[in-house]
Order: sequence, then structure tokens, then C-alpha cells
Amino acid sequence: MSRKNFENLVEEVLPQIKEIFPWDLQEEVESRQDMLLLDVRCPMEYQAMHIEGSINVPRGVLETACDYGYEHTTPELVQARDRKVVVICRSGKRSALAAYTMQLLGYTNVWSLKTGLRGWNDSEYPLLNQREELLGLETTDDYFIERISPEQLGE
Repeated sequence: MSRKNFENLVEEVLPQIKEIFPWDLQEEVESRQDMLLLDVRCPMEYQAMHIEGSINVPRGVLETACDYGYEHTTPELVQARDRKVVVICRSGKRSALAAYTMQLLGYTNVWSLKTGLRGWNDSEYPLLNQREELLGLETTDDYFIERISPEQLGE
């Protein structure tokens, strides 16, 4: 088996999942559609900014959060197997992998936010901090600037 990288994994699952654009999700949020917004970023990322009403279940504990009997079980998530679930991350890549995993776990109406919070922010939709306060665009725009060190770039 040949070695895959992160981008290869995402490309492999994209044809097998459903994606929703930020503007379509915003319409559904505004119309108060019954859905669960699931942010799979790390808690630190979620606390920095998130979409109002979303819950945070880091991707690293997703499988155990989706089922009863585990320390990370999230009842609202377990009970959402047939409810619309929109999975959110920074760019739409981790959420794509999470949406695929959730389908394997029996979720029937799971979607990934295409372009992630970066696209949500580019569309100037609201983001909140850990105190549920609205963040200004100057703060959110700065957050989405890539900061990759030379060591992280590799060869």
C-alpha cells in the first residue's frame, strides 16, 4: 500500500460525503432548521471562535462521542443519527473526514461545511468567542492567516 498524505485522504472521501456552502448553512441557521452544528476542531480553536449554537467534539474523540458508554459520549450527538448534522472545522478538510467517519458510524444526514470557518468568515457571517461575544472582522481575519514555520513546510 502506498503512503497517503492528509490531502490524499480528504480527496478520497469528498466524493462520498455531502457538503454545504457557508451561505446555504447561514440560510438554514436563520430559518431555525432543526440541525446540529458540530465543530470538530480542538477546544482551544473552538474557544477562540465558533458559530453560535455549535457544539465542540474534537475529531480525536469523535468515534467515542458518537456512541454511549464512553467517557467522551455526547448524548446530543448520539441522539442525532437521523438528524441533519453539519460538521465544521477551519478549512472543510477535517470536517470532511469527520463526516465520512460519522457515515460509517450510521449517521444518515451528515454534511461537511465546505470551506470551513474560513469560508464562513470570508462571507462575513458571525463568529463568537468563548464568552459568546460577537467578534469583529479584524480579529477573525487575523485568526485565519496561515502561520507555517519553515520546519513545518518540510523538504
